[in-house]
This record gives sequence, structure tokens and C-alpha cells, in this order.
Amino acid sequence: MLNLQQVEALDANRKVDAPERDIHEVKNYLRALRYIEQVVAKKQPLTEKVFLRIHALVTAHTLPAKQSGHYRTRPVYVVRRQLGRPTQVMYTAPDAKHVPGLVREFLTWVTKAKEATVNPVIAAGIVHQEIAAIHPFVDGNGRTARAMATLVLYQQGYDFRQLFALEDYYNTNRPAYYAAINTGATYDERRVDLTPWLEYFINGFAVEIQRVQQQVASLAIKKVNAAARDQVFLDPDQLEILGFLDTNQRITVQDVIDILRCPRRSAQLHLHRLKKLGTIKQVGKGPVSAYVLA
Repeated sequence: MLNLQQVEALDANRKVDAPERDIHEVKNYLRALRYIEQVVAKKQPLTEKVFLRIHALVTAHTLPAKQSGHYRTRPVYVVRRQLGRPTQVMYTAPDAKHVPGLVREFLTWVTKAKEATVNPVIAAGIVHQEIAAIHPFVDGNGRTARAMATLVLYQQGYDFRQLFALEDYYNTNRPAYYAAINTGATYDERRVDLTPWLEYFINGFAVEIQRVQQQVASLAIKKVNAAARDQVFLDPDQLEILGFLDTNQRITVQDVIDILRCPRRSAQLHLHRLKKLGTIKQVGKGPVSAYVLA
């Protein structure tokens, strides 16, 4: 597994001393994320073609061409091998002949979930789990699941591409990730109760958001003059405002009202304090006024 510095080097087209497969996987995932950005920018629907294209991108040069971007044609079993003990089958994926239909079914659900205003984080978590359970491909199912969850979030306005990747949280404790997602021995069993997985997924999302808020707050505090720095304290609502600003570049009083669900006066007071601290500045006047990071 490559570290952050190596990933950044690859993104900048610099050479990295690492196993060839690891390099391919990182480059592939970066290409998949760029493709996802194009899909969102063009407002393309989440079709089977998009789904297969994402798998082709994340598995390029790591799978034979006849398997990259194509459904599996053979059975899949997830097994546990322990030294001195018989191999144990932990999961049996659906029969290969059912895979195309199951994928189309879940893609239809995603569209309906969006129309029914299902919370995007919940929808992304279900998409991730469903792909892992169907196991549509010989390899690359996890990477495809994470990319598809990211796509669902991007489509719903959770544009965190410059802030964090969900992969970061999973990589901190892989056993916990596998324990949360492997909740049944068959496809039907995994669909009975998604609560353990969704709790894990949502917690990971929250942890990453909090980490970003802390980073934003740290950057903001550095902009406060040295004499006042020791007196700076930002409450959770003000951190929420700075997090929104870091993603969207500008914020209005109405944005604060919507985000915090607070009265106009409270929104104005939050912005006034952040402005006084020197973390934000006002642009424009009157009804068109807004605030940006200072």
C-alpha cells in the first residue's frame, strides 16, 4: 500500500519506487475519480455502462482485458485460510448468471432513492454494501464499490474531492472494515440487516468530516493576529461554517441559516465573530453580500 506522499507523486506524474501492481491501482483509482467528476459535471445518469466503465478504470493493467469492465462468469467464494486448519468458506456470492440482473436492480434503486430524497450518505453506504455482496467481478469489487459510493455522494452535492477520500478511513483499520461489511454467509443473509455496516460507514464519514473541520479551523486560526490567537475559540457551529466555506469558497447569511437551522440573527452573529477574528471577510454589500475566507 502506498503512502500519501507516494500517491501525491503519482498524481503529479513523478516516479515512485513501489510494487508495480500498487502503482497501477493508485493510478487507476485517480483516473476513476476523474471520470466520476466528468459524469457528475455532465449530469449523466448512473447507468450500467457507467458502472462497468468505473470497474474497467480501477482494474486496468491488473486484470486481463476480458475481465476488466466485464462481469464474472464463474462462482465466487470468500474463504478464510488458517495455518493448520481446514479452509473455511466465509461467503458465497450469487450465481454468476444472476449478476447482471442484480446490478441493474440496484442501479434502478439508486435512481429511485435519489428521487425519494433518501439521505445521500445512507444511499452511498447501501451502494457500497450491495456491490460487495453481489461481487459482480472476479477482482476489483471493493475499489469499484468505494468509487461508486463516492459517485453517489458527488451527485448529491457532497463534493469533498479536495478534502478527503473515504478510503482513508477504511485503511486505518482494515479488519474493522471487513468485519462491518461481511455480515452474512450468503447474498440474502447480507440483505437482512444493513445496520452494522451503515453504522460503520456513517461513522467513517463523520470522522473524516471532523478531521477536515479541525484542519480548516487550524488554518483559520493561523490567520488570526498573534496577539489575539490565544483567545480564539471556535464552537461547532463556526467550524461548520468554515467547513462549508472551504468547500464552496463563499457563504451568505441564508446559507448559514440553512446549514445551522438557526435564526437570522444567530447566523449574522456567527459571521460577525468570524469576521472580527480575521478568518473571513465580507464581499459585496446589501442583499448580494457574502463572505469568503480571509
